[in-house]
Amino acid sequence: MDSNKKYWKGLEELNKTPEFVEKNKNEFPEPIPIEDVLSGNGLLGKTPRRDFLKAVGFGVGAVTLAACQKVPVHKSIPYLIKPEEVTPGVANYYSSTYDGHAILVKTREGRPIKIEGNPNDLLSKGGLSAQAQASVLDLYDVNRVQKPMKDATEYEWKDVDAFVIRELAAIKAGGKKIRIVSPTIHSPSTLAVIADFIAQYPAAKHINYDAVSYTGIIQANQNSFGKAVLPHYRFDKADVIVSFGADFLGAWISPTEFTTQYVQNRNNKSLQSKKMSRHIQFETGMSLTGTNADVRIPIKTSEEGVALVNLYNAIAGTTLPGSKKLADNATNNAITLAANELKAAKGKALVVAGSNDVATQVLVNAINSALGSYGTTIDLDNYSNQYAGNDAEFVEFLGELKKGEVDAVFFLNNANPAYEYYNSKEFTDALAKVRLRVSFNDHKDETSALCNVLTPNHYYLESWGDDNIVEGYYTILQPTINPVYDTRQAEQSLLIWADAPVKEYYTYVRNNWDKKLLAIGSLSGQKGWETLLQTGFVKASDKPAGSYTFTRDLNAVAHTILAQGDQLVASGDKKFELQVFQSKAMLDGKRANNPWLQELPDPVSKVTWDNFAALSLNDIKKLGLNEGDVITIDANGYSIALPILLQPGQAEGTISVALGYGRTMAGPVGDGVGKNAFPFMVLRNGTLQSSAGVATISSTGDNIVLAQTQTHHSYEGRNVVRETTLKDYLKDPYHNSGRSGSDHKAYTSLWDEYQRPTYNWVMAIDLNACTGCGACVVACNAENNVPVVGRDEVRRRREMHWIRIDRYYSFNDAGKNVTEEREIGKLENLNNVSVIHQPMLCQHCDHAPCETVCPVLATVHSSEGLNHMAYNRCVGTRYCANNCPFKVRRFNWFNYWNDSRFENYLQEQHTQLVLNPDVTTRFRGVMEKCSMCIQRIQAGKLQAKMEKRQVKDGDIKVACQQTCPANAIIFGNAVDPNSEVSKALKSERTFYVLEELNVQPGIGYQVKVRNRTELEA
Repeated sequence: MDSNKKYWKGLEELNKTPEFVEKNKNEFPEPIPIEDVLSGNGLLGKTPRRDFLKAVGFGVGAVTLAACQKVPVHKSIPYLIKPEEVTPGVANYYSSTYDGHAILVKTREGRPIKIEGNPNDLLSKGGLSAQAQASVLDLYDVNRVQKPMKDATEYEWKDVDAFVIRELAAIKAGGKKIRIVSPTIHSPSTLAVIADFIAQYPAAKHINYDAVSYTGIIQANQNSFGKAVLPHYRFDKADVIVSFGADFLGAWISPTEFTTQYVQNRNNKSLQSKKMSRHIQFETGMSLTGTNADVRIPIKTSEEGVALVNLYNAIAGTTLPGSKKLADNATNNAITLAANELKAAKGKALVVAGSNDVATQVLVNAINSALGSYGTTIDLDNYSNQYAGNDAEFVEFLGELKKGEVDAVFFLNNANPAYEYYNSKEFTDALAKVRLRVSFNDHKDETSALCNVLTPNHYYLESWGDDNIVEGYYTILQPTINPVYDTRQAEQSLLIWADAPVKEYYTYVRNNWDKKLLAIGSLSGQKGWETLLQTGFVKASDKPAGSYTFTRDLNAVAHTILAQGDQLVASGDKKFELQVFQSKAMLDGKRANNPWLQELPDPVSKVTWDNFAALSLNDIKKLGLNEGDVITIDANGYSIALPILLQPGQAEGTISVALGYGRTMAGPVGDGVGKNAFPFMVLRNGTLQSSAGVATISSTGDNIVLAQTQTHHSYEGRNVVRETTLKDYLKDPYHNSGRSGSDHKAYTSLWDEYQRPTYNWVMAIDLNACTGCGACVVACNAENNVPVVGRDEVRRRREMHWIRIDRYYSFNDAGKNVTEEREIGKLENLNNVSVIHQPMLCQHCDHAPCETVCPVLATVHSSEGLNHMAYNRCVGTRYCANNCPFKVRRFNWFNYWNDSRFENYLQEQHTQLVLNPDVTTRFRGVMEKCSMCIQRIQAGKLQAKMEKRQVKDGDIKVACQQTCPANAIIFGNAVDPNSEVSKALKSERTFYVLEELNVQPGIGYQVKVRNRTELEA
């Protein structure tokens, strides 16, 4: 790997555009907004409408009630009677579950403030996604439905119950159908409640419906092996992984779990054993998974089926009818190379595809069967219970609605087909014919607005329940706070309306688990129940792996795949193959009203608060357009206008658009953000597919500046990331780390050196493990009260994140030097690029340049190696930000928590109840930056002191480290030679960013290693 390889954040940096140069050469690229300051809640403004004390005042009455007991509390009690388990100033932790993963919920004075992964969770080992981290904020959303409603009028629960029971009795007598519509439910207790409801009303049926469908995989397994299940994939057992459009690290099936698995064969421990998996990615748009691949090959959506057929032919030694080569010889060679490597790794190989087409997935099954993957890297026995939705069932349900055969529909678990179904108008028109329309959704969303009865469900942090996303693995859900609003658990409503013997859901769940614990062979009775609540999960014995042999004839399958590919081909200057995908932050859009997620930069594009049309450079040039120009996209009878984003790695002739945006009834944060791309999806061959077909592009003449964070700072051409190949690493472990042996480079120092006999807090970040998912960013927001600033402020380069994930592109052909004179029109093909993600936060330099320029000593060095900020001293000169070579300091332009201009992003005063009381909220005019979670350090030291012992390695985990599903971040005491961080920093791959400046950063990075051949490098 060429050590002089050029890395760049975006095209404006690569080409040194005048605007980029001008903004990055100035000391302060944005002027002080004097008028904005004075006209807000400043000198000329009104007194702030609220403050933290007012919020706490509300909380005493409605939110900060007692933390959950072991039995439900139905009535609030005065906080003068303190629950015995709540001690002011001391956090309580409760085990619970989020999306089937075991979690810990941190509460303070009875209010949840932080979600953390359960370190004993068998799936993600304590890692969490950005969505899980952000979920605590939604608890305090004032836009939730706060009382039961009928015909847009608030009612008491008893009156709503009486009405629904009368209606159900009449419908039952009339013989009409009843339907319960929900995304896939994998809670055993909830499914049992639905079964009891159906027993009372035999005309009822449960329709599983997922906004992003995986019916194709399930149906393919039924066709191939007679088992209609979603497999449990094991990326940790695969030596060679080949993916066709499956973003398994970003949004495909179970990305948090898959990330944990994936890095086990690629992290520091694996490399020390001289082993590393090989990952080849074929895809249309640049995905998070594609950025982490060893080799990435851009292909059109129409070429994916052809590529899979050719891969099968190369592995099986056959030629399926209709087989043909792709036009690009490099892609054909890559397929041959992938086939050879897969065959060499039989039994430890895995091929996955993101397509929801049944025929495509049948062919993938045939490939994996030929590779001996079943029982090793694919488990059909201990299968996944996620995404069990059936597209055909929903189409049948829609037909029943249109015929007037259904008299009652219940929308459960935030089902929202009025927004996320591809033909929402057909659905909304048909739903109007239904007599009783009941929504359990916690927001008055697009579907709830069409219902005549709203019975709001508890939020998951207020609920009892269980989960079972992988067969045999159960997690428990318990409330961590009394209900904030007058809501009721949906399962309890169904039990009441079905006149079940047990109407209280807590008792129902408890009875269910008394039986299940006995069946699993675990502790039963009260002791077993309490143990389950404490551990948060229980695991049954794995089912033995069965024998799965693929015997189907593939001739018809190949014909279907190739014919479908022909239908997707676009011809014409303004015709493109359209693909829709899930973004890492928004996914299907259910959490669009969460400002932490809206402001989380997309891992690849680094765009916040919007979706866009991703196009390749050559396609933009052919259209005569520029980045930010707004284009109209017409496909499948639907049209939206979106700004262009120039996306390196985008397959030419294609366009990619993210789902989850364009909400109209999400709430003040999510409404009107981006455009809805769900209507572009098509029902093809019986399944909903994201390969939307051919789109026509036209320019509107408008231009929009996207709120993109990546190029807000510059290192002036100095490379701060380093990478090598596995071959070079094995030949010379110190290759490209900038180290010689185990010593750092020696530099002359003008600083005094200090001894730290007890503590020296440092961090190690493994670039080979970091996938760039951004979970650490949201975890830091939650832990350290980092405010949200909104789209316009991000455009002004004023985002407040304490940790950012820098994304760097580089040309795979290292021999081609990039000159400053190159213009955008002369750039070589941007398809062949690779990506590195680098978490960047305050480096806590021993020779910190920020400290020497602060005129008021607001930023100082501690005796434990940390760079501290004294907010009360800071007068906002911003000298420290200017002198920081890493550009990791943030300036508070406004009082974000109290300024009425930011209330939408902070969801009114309730949101302040999510604040961590151990971390002060910063005020306008001061600098802030990563503190290494000093509050956690102090808490760990205090706990050790109370236990009369030294702090042990692992006692203290900072927020970003704790949530990372890849375990890429290690924090600890460098004074302890046996600490994990000391061992990590002794790695031959360790380097320090801008080490030549001799600021002596406290964070060491490990060189990125890619498993590439010389030709691919």
